[in-house]
Amino acid sequence: AAAAVAQGMGGRGADAADVVLEALFGIGLSRPMPAEIVAALGPMLAPDRTPPAPALEGRTAAPRDGAAVVSVDVPAGLCADGGRPIGPAVQADMTMTFVAPKLGQFLLPGLSLCGELRFSRLIGSARPDRGGQAPRARLLRKAPQGLSKEACAPWGHKYDHGHVLAVAGGVGKGGAARLAARGALRAGAGAVTVAPPPSALQENAARLDAIMLHAVADAAALAKALKARRIDAVALGMGLGVGERAREMALAALGSGAACVLDADALTSFAEAPEPFFEALNPKAVLTPHAGEFARLFPDLAARLREDAATGPVFSKVDAALAAAERAGCAVLLKGPDTVVASRDRGADVLPARGPARAPWLATAGAGDVLAGIVAGLMARGLEAFDAASSGAWLHARAARLFGPGLVAEDLPEMLPRAFAYLASDEVADDPL
Repeated sequence: AAAAVAQGMGGRGADAADVVLEALFGIGLSRPMPAEIVAALGPMLAPDRTPPAPALEGRTAAPRDGAAVVSVDVPAGLCADGGRPIGPAVQADMTMTFVAPKLGQFLLPGLSLCGELRFSRLIGSARPDRGGQAPRARLLRKAPQGLSKEACAPWGHKYDHGHVLAVAGGVGKGGAARLAARGALRAGAGAVTVAPPPSALQENAARLDAIMLHAVADAAALAKALKARRIDAVALGMGLGVGERAREMALAALGSGAACVLDADALTSFAEAPEPFFEALNPKAVLTPHAGEFARLFPDLAARLREDAATGPVFSKVDAALAAAERAGCAVLLKGPDTVVASRDRGADVLPARGPARAPWLATAGAGDVLAGIVAGLMARGLEAFDAASSGAWLHARAARLFGPGLVAEDLPEMLPRAFAYLASDEVADDPL
C-alpha cells in the first residue's frame, strides 16, 4: 500500500517523508487518543480536528505537508463501527484494511477520513464467522437477492405488475411527482397515475403520455381514488407543499391499505406534531428522508449524530436509522452519500459510496423524487417495504453510475433498463469493497 501511494505522490524533498504508515490504534478504539499523541500527530489530523497545541518538545513531529498518509485498518481516532471520530482523528490518503471491510469505512465522515480504501485477505477471511448471528447492518455491495426475479417477471397483464399513484402538488409544482411517476414506470409498475389537484390537471396532461392522470382535490378525493382505482402503492410528498393538505393526504394514503412511500413535504408537514403520523404508519410504508427532513421528524436522533463522541462505540447513522424505524414502525431510507435503509425487524443495509460504487452526480435536484418512485414501483410489484427500499436505492445508484457525470434527474428513469440488464450480466459480482 505504501509503495502504491508513494508512486503516485512523487518526491517531496530530502527533508520530508514521501509516505507515512500510521498504525497507532486498532479497530476497537473506545476513547479519544491521549493528548500527547494528538499533539504529535499535528498535520496528519483531519483539518477540523487539529488541536492548537504544538508537538511536545523532544518528540519527532508528524510528517510535513506533502507526505502521503497510509493508515492500517482504520485511521487513528476513527470508530470502526460507527464511522465517526472519537476526538481528533487522522486524515488518511489511503487505508489498507484486513479480514473484512468495516462499517465505519462507508459512513461519513469515516468514508472521507479513510481516503482510498484497499482490502487485503492476507490476514483472516473475507467472510468472518459470526457464530450464526445475523449482522446488525450489511454492506449492500450487489443487487438485493430476488430483485431481478421480482422486477422483471415476463408474464401477466399490466395490473398484475402493480399500479402506482403519485400525488402531485398544485400549479407549477408537479415536476417532482412526474419524476417519481416516471421512476415507478421504469421500475416495472404496470400502470402509473399522477394525481394533481384539478387546477393542475391540464399542466400535467401536457407532459405525460404513458402515465395516466386523475384529479384529486383533497384527502377525501384521494381516499375515494385509492379505493376505486386498484392502487397498489402510493408515492406522496414530492412537491406537495407543507401543511394541512399534505398531512391529511398522508394519513388518507396510510389508511387505505396500499403500500406507501412518503417523502419530502409529507415528512416535514408532521415535524411539529409527529404522533398522529407515527400512529398511522405501518409495515407497508417507507420513509425516504434526506438529512434535513430526518432532523425535522427525528430531531433527537439527529442531535445525537451531531454531538462530538466522547466514547465508543459511537452513535452512528445506522443507529439513527434503526432507531427511527423502530419509532415509526416502518422502513426508513435515510439518503445521502452513505445511504442507510433500516427496518426494526430486518436490520440495516448500507450502500457503499466509495471507489467504483460512488455516484456523486446524484446530488442533483429531483434525484430523490425519482428514488421515491422507484421504491413505489417495486412495492407495487410485490416487494416488501424493506426489500423495495434497499433494491430501489441500489437501482438508483446503479442507474446514476451507468450514466456518469452530467446526470440530471430526468436521466435516471431512462437508465433503469440498463440497470436491470446489468443484473443478468456476467459483471455482477460480490466485490468486498
